[in-house]
Amino acid sequence: MTVSAKLSLHLAANLKGSNAFNAGPYWDGVIDLVQSFADGVTAEKVDRIYMAERTVASASNDDVDLAGVLVDALGVTITAAELVAVLIVNKKKDGTANITNLTIGGSTSGVPGFTAAGHVVKPGGVFLLMNPDATGIATVTASTGDILRVTNSSGASNTYQLAVLARTA
Repeated sequence: MTVSAKLSLHLAANLKGSNAFNAGPYWDGVIDLVQSFADGVTAEKVDRIYMAERTVASASNDDVDLAGVLVDALGVTITAAELVAVLIVNKKKDGTANITNLTIGGSTSGVPGFTAAGHVVKPGGVFLLMNPDATGIATVTASTGDILRVTNSSGASNTYQLAVLARTA
């Protein structure tokens, strides 16, 4: 199995003002980020990808096990050693809005950096964390540090999008 991935982010903004001559000032700004990942286990490489739409019940947890339980789109079990990127979109793939918040983290067996609940993703919101260097975001340790917990607030079930880029070594 060969893996490749590309993460693209584009933000364009402008400011328009007015003055005594009704001619501005104007300002335009752009931030572009494109990060490509080749197949492998060193910097700027990944060898495991998980992308899915997942549903978590009202007032419940979705514990995403990154070491030995999660299965990718081709049926391969993911046993990650390093987490490189995580993307959570609090919206269904078809664009349908959710009505509940998601909180990232909070498992006692959480991936380092995600043991405390703290990152709240409101309906329509996005959580993205990526570190392409040789150490990634965090080391994944089976049984004691391999859970990425996504907690749904109460009120309704929540169907969200999840992407994980990881390395096995």
